[in-house]
Amino acid sequence: MPALILIFLVPAFAQRFSRFFADNEPPPTELVVARWRFGTNGNIGHMGWSHNYPTSDQHINSLIAETTIINVETMSYRIVDLGSPDVFNYPFAYVSEPGEMELSEREVINLREFIDRGGFILVDDFDGPWQFAQLRKQLLRAFPERELFRLTIDHPIFKAFYDIDELNIVAPYVVGGDPVFYGFNDKHGRLAMLICHNNDLANFWDWIDQGRYPLKPSVEAFRIGINSVVYAMSH
Repeated sequence: MPALILIFLVPAFAQRFSRFFADNEPPPTELVVARWRFGTNGNIGHMGWSHNYPTSDQHINSLIAETTIINVETMSYRIVDLGSPDVFNYPFAYVSEPGEMELSEREVINLREFIDRGGFILVDDFDGPWQFAQLRKQLLRAFPERELFRLTIDHPIFKAFYDIDELNIVAPYVVGGDPVFYGFNDKHGRLAMLICHNNDLANFWDWIDQGRYPLKPSVEAFRIGINSVVYAMSH
C-alpha cells in the first residue's frame, strides 16, 4: 500500500514543489533574463523548467557582464510564468527541458505573441526524438503555419559576438544523438529562437566552477549563450 500511495503522490508533490523555488528580485538592469515556468506533461517530474536554477543563470549573467558592455548583473534573472502577462516585460527568455512542455491555451497564446512582438527564446537541455517531437508539437499549436529549421555555422547568431567555429558542444551525458542547433523565425522572418537539441548549455554554465566538464566545450557553451543575448539585443 505505501508504494501505491507514492505512485500517486510523487507527481503531485513535484508539481506543487516546483512552485516554491525561491524567485529572485532582479536589479533594474538593461537585461533581465526570464526563466520560463510552463505547463508540463510530467515526463520529467514537472521539474524540467527549473534544471540548473539558479546557479547557471547567475554564471552566464556574470560572464555577459564581464565580456560585453551590456548592463547586466549576476542577479539579473527571474522566474516568469509563461501564462502570465509578465512574460512580455522580459524580451529574452530561457527555456529548460522543452520535452516536458504541455502548454495551456493561455501559454500558447502568450508564446505566439511573445515571439511576434520581437522576443527571443534560448531553448536548451533536451535530447532524443521524443523530446524534440514534443517541442515541435507545442510550437505547431502556436504557429501552425511555421516550422523550425536547422541552423548552420554560417548563421549570423554564431558570429554575433564570438566567432563560433564548430557546433559540437555536447554534454558528456547526453545520449540523444549528435548536437543540433535549430532556429525558429518570427512573422517577419527574423530569428526568434535558438534551439539547442541533444545538448545542455546550462550544465556547462552551472558547473563551470567545479571542473566537471572539459574546458573547451565549457567555454563554447558560454560563448553560445553570450552570442544569443547579443544577437537578440541587436537584431
